[in-house]
Amino acid sequence: MNLLDGFGMDTITMAGSLDAKLSAMKQAGFSQVMLMARDLVGHPGGVSEAVKVIQASGLRPTGFQVLRDFEGLSGHLHGYKVDIAKSMLEMCAATGSKVLLACSSTSRHATDDLDHIARDLKKLAMMALPLGIKVAYEGLSWGRTVNEFTTSWDVVCRADCPNLGIGLDSFHIFAANTSLDAIEDLDPEKIFLVQLSDFMWHETPTFEDRMTTARTFRVFPGEGVHSEALADLVLRLDRIGYRGDYSFEVFNDDYQQLPLATVAERARKSATWLHDNVLHRSAPLPAWTRTPTHTRP
Repeated sequence: MNLLDGFGMDTITMAGSLDAKLSAMKQAGFSQVMLMARDLVGHPGGVSEAVKVIQASGLRPTGFQVLRDFEGLSGHLHGYKVDIAKSMLEMCAATGSKVLLACSSTSRHATDDLDHIARDLKKLAMMALPLGIKVAYEGLSWGRTVNEFTTSWDVVCRADCPNLGIGLDSFHIFAANTSLDAIEDLDPEKIFLVQLSDFMWHETPTFEDRMTTARTFRVFPGEGVHSEALADLVLRLDRIGYRGDYSFEVFNDDYQQLPLATVAERARKSATWLHDNVLHRSAPLPAWTRTPTHTRP
């Protein structure tokens, strides 16, 4: 068992081709990858060739991102987004991803009615169900109505659909200054994705501040000023029984200019810090060290 099995990287963290990104992740010791739609449609060989590259890498897809501004619309706008969602789900299924990430709407055309939002997300989840896909609903810290995980959890509970859960992102939690005490209210079985990152300053008071930081200057867990809070978040998730994946979603303009191996190594160090120093998980003993159990005749 690889010590990094519970951790992965988002392809958004690196520059370069899909093939090169996957290779760098695997060489760093990762066994999973969070994919994005642009990985497929931007591949020189098209979607089908990108899927072959992913399969050949041996990396397990953590999930597929990102469906934006789906919920809360009406009329022709809703119909348009349903069509987009169908295509996203098809690509998600093609990669073997079991989770589609959907972010809370930022559209001024979307309603603030939480019941309406819940109905739309239930519709999305029902579209995903025949494909064996779960939908992780993430509250963007600049979302129009849903901008904290406490509200996204409220919506998920209202929708009450087995394959609709929440996606947690440490950046948005810290940017919105949401209390970590609310983690205790979550059902760990309904947390479908956890994305981790940190950043270099304590406050992001405006939506503009949050968007700019989120898209250009995130850093890996343990590299920013929220390390203590991030460790607390991971420990709280562990205590309530979350045993799913952690993926590093690190938008960083500087990392985009560094060699892929350098970025992957930073991610590996971050995962090792979380595994050894935060969660204090010990390495499993190799098979040859285990004492066989003998039964008396």
